[in-house]
Amino acid sequence: MKRLYVTLLVVVMLIPCLLVNGSERKKNKKKENVVQTDVEKKKNVSKYDKLLKQPGVETAKGDFMTIHKIGDKIYFEYPVKYFDREILVGSTVASSGFARMINVGYKYQGPQHLMVELKDSTVFFNVPNTKAYLNSEDPGLKEAMEKNFIPNLYKKFPVLAYNADSSRVVFEATKMLSELGPVGMSIRGFMMEPKKENISYGKIKAFDDNASIEMKQQVDVSMRFMGNLPMGDLSVSSVVSLLLLPEEKMKPRIQDSRIGIFSTNGFSGAMVSMPKIEVSDKTDGFREFLFANRWKLEPVNEEAWKRGELTEVKKPIVWYVDNTFPSTWKEPIKKGVLRWNKAFEQIGLKNVMQVRDFPTDDPSFDPDNLKYSCIRYCPDDEKNAMGPSWVDPTTGEIINASVIVYNDMVKLINHWRFIQTSQIDPRVRVEKMPQDVRDESIEYVVAHEIGHTLGLMHNMGASAAIPVDSLRSATFTQKYGTTPSIMDYARFNYVAQPEDKGVKLTPPELGVYDYYAIKWLYTPIFGAKDMWEEAAIAEKWIDEKAGDPFYRYGAQQVSAIWDPSSLAEDLGDNPVKAGKYGVKNLKYILKNLDEWSGETGDVERRKELYGELASQYVRYLSNAIYQIGGFKVSRVKENTPGKPVEVVSKKDQKEALTWVMNELRNCEWLDDSELLNKFGVRINMSSKLAGLHQQLLGKTLEKVVLASHMAKNQNPYTLQEYMNDLYAELFASTIKGKRLTDTEKGLQRGIVTSLTQALNSRGGGNFVVGMGIANHTEDSCCSASEEDEVNTFGPTSRSVLYGYSVAEINDIAVYQLALLEKISSLLKTKVNSSVDKAHYAYLYREVSKALKID
Repeated sequence: MKRLYVTLLVVVMLIPCLLVNGSERKKNKKKENVVQTDVEKKKNVSKYDKLLKQPGVETAKGDFMTIHKIGDKIYFEYPVKYFDREILVGSTVASSGFARMINVGYKYQGPQHLMVELKDSTVFFNVPNTKAYLNSEDPGLKEAMEKNFIPNLYKKFPVLAYNADSSRVVFEATKMLSELGPVGMSIRGFMMEPKKENISYGKIKAFDDNASIEMKQQVDVSMRFMGNLPMGDLSVSSVVSLLLLPEEKMKPRIQDSRIGIFSTNGFSGAMVSMPKIEVSDKTDGFREFLFANRWKLEPVNEEAWKRGELTEVKKPIVWYVDNTFPSTWKEPIKKGVLRWNKAFEQIGLKNVMQVRDFPTDDPSFDPDNLKYSCIRYCPDDEKNAMGPSWVDPTTGEIINASVIVYNDMVKLINHWRFIQTSQIDPRVRVEKMPQDVRDESIEYVVAHEIGHTLGLMHNMGASAAIPVDSLRSATFTQKYGTTPSIMDYARFNYVAQPEDKGVKLTPPELGVYDYYAIKWLYTPIFGAKDMWEEAAIAEKWIDEKAGDPFYRYGAQQVSAIWDPSSLAEDLGDNPVKAGKYGVKNLKYILKNLDEWSGETGDVERRKELYGELASQYVRYLSNAIYQIGGFKVSRVKENTPGKPVEVVSKKDQKEALTWVMNELRNCEWLDDSELLNKFGVRINMSSKLAGLHQQLLGKTLEKVVLASHMAKNQNPYTLQEYMNDLYAELFASTIKGKRLTDTEKGLQRGIVTSLTQALNSRGGGNFVVGMGIANHTEDSCCSASEEDEVNTFGPTSRSVLYGYSVAEINDIAVYQLALLEKISSLLKTKVNSSVDKAHYAYLYREVSKALKID
């Protein structure tokens, strides 16, 4: 019995232990199951979730693409359905530490046209090859095209993940984005170098057909001055945009060189631009061509348009006006845009140009996104405006454009209006332009830039169509203004005299050439089987106007000016006659400048106006000098009116030289002591004009050689005759024994120095001239690089010249020596003269050293 109790006692004591161990076993088993489940879950987490489903991920989702931001890394989630589609990628400056160095609203790198492709596990951003166009069904030619015109690789990215249904791929695009900020040379000539280690990303946005990323960075700025002069760091914010381009391409229109339209070429290298080529079995050899740049404008109702009814377009050109403009500028800016609707209405298209303020209630609007074309304000003292645009190189379709207006553009037109029209317009004889004058001037500036964004180049030959005296006619100028094209640099009517009543002083709203250019570029052509047949139809519209000076296109010249009928900042068909009227007005304005400036106390405005007046005077003289050795060049199709080259007559060349030299001998009227004594220390302007000897003996000699060679059977103005005439004019006072003016002394010293230097270097040069191709995608132009032409309201740095040399017919050195010997003989008789003796003794010594006369 005792043994039984002991056994029961042991069992009772063990029961709690057994219960505990059993419970623990169950708990442990449960823990094992939980651990096993978590491991399995971790094994099943997708790469997509692992990368993007974590704390701190910011996402912007759109149909085109989704953007993820994780810290300072950017990931693109790209739809598979959009592979093999073309996109535009670029950046716009959204804010800047200093507008003078880096300009808000500008695209310093032109948007890149790309094709996005997926191969294996890599995403490729390729640049489509647009150098050649296949016009054949021949299988051999097709294969040759595929092998010889492959795309260029822009960037590639490894695929990091797919989404759940594999409809989108994920890759990191941070490095590509970091390279899209401002770089290279700014508009004002500053060098920019981004600091890639100081980049961060702000807002991200994604929509149906575009997406954008805000990028903030530091940029090293320097100035080229005896090397690179550091200017310090600058904070910049840019918006990088990606825009999906339409699948349905615009039908291209082939450029015609007889009209000034920006064109898309096939290849832009470091030094040259090459046309596109047609690969075909329909012709013997390649055909070269360019696409004319234009917006895709299609009538909504094709049949109604064919019946002659005014028709809306499917996609109008919409401009958004910066909300930071001074409020009084906005109305004339909008009018400048809408002017062009008159030209479109003449070809049956209405409401093509539309203009709106920056929306305040549209979350999708971003002025820095490539999707929107905007007119931007820059608070800088640059006296300019510009209108660059960007195109699809496969068709020439303009995809995006900008107009940038700098604050001191109004100061520029203030000065122009005063110097060119105050002789007749009392409204501008004030310090601040009245509202009506400023409005019409701003409207003109904006209309000019909008013309560039529509595809129109500068037409510097337009104003030469107008007889000079017609610019004094109220009837004529009210109809035509100062020029047949606002794309000319024909500003305001400096020919009009104080007594002329009712004369229009400004360019027209749109000139007859502007209507003509829009007609050729934008009139729809239905039914043409290919672009060549369409080109033949459009070509006839130019044939109809061939030979009519109001429809002539004169290319812009800069580095070498050979065509005096295609100048910037001139008026009328005769530069000497226009110059005489202009000088007469300048003398009248100078007498009244003190009173008319509207300035009291300070004299800074009067200094500026005086400098502008002197520059205007030099422009009149320079325009006349361009007559010497000049020849008018036109693009002419065989069997249509016009001549490819017309040399300026000997009579007109001699008249130009005589007038210029007479002005230089009598230019002391510029030295108005009553006014200039208020300016402090100075050198008289008349003395500075002696520097014009560089024009008289510079490229002019090579031009005379070429022009006389081309006019050999037409009474040419030879180099020998020019040198003799120059001698007679330059030393007219010396020969007559008159006392020399400071200007004459400076001219004689300059000419002698130039001749002696040329003799010592066995001088003579090559005159470069030819028909160039101006490429647009800059102006300005342009555009984020020099290949992208920047088209500015003020002067540009481009030239359309290249190609010809006068080396084989160059006898410049012969006549330089003959002129120097002639001068030597004259000076020898003057070294003991009682008038200007020291001057002649010095010149004779310099000439004798050069000729090695003991």
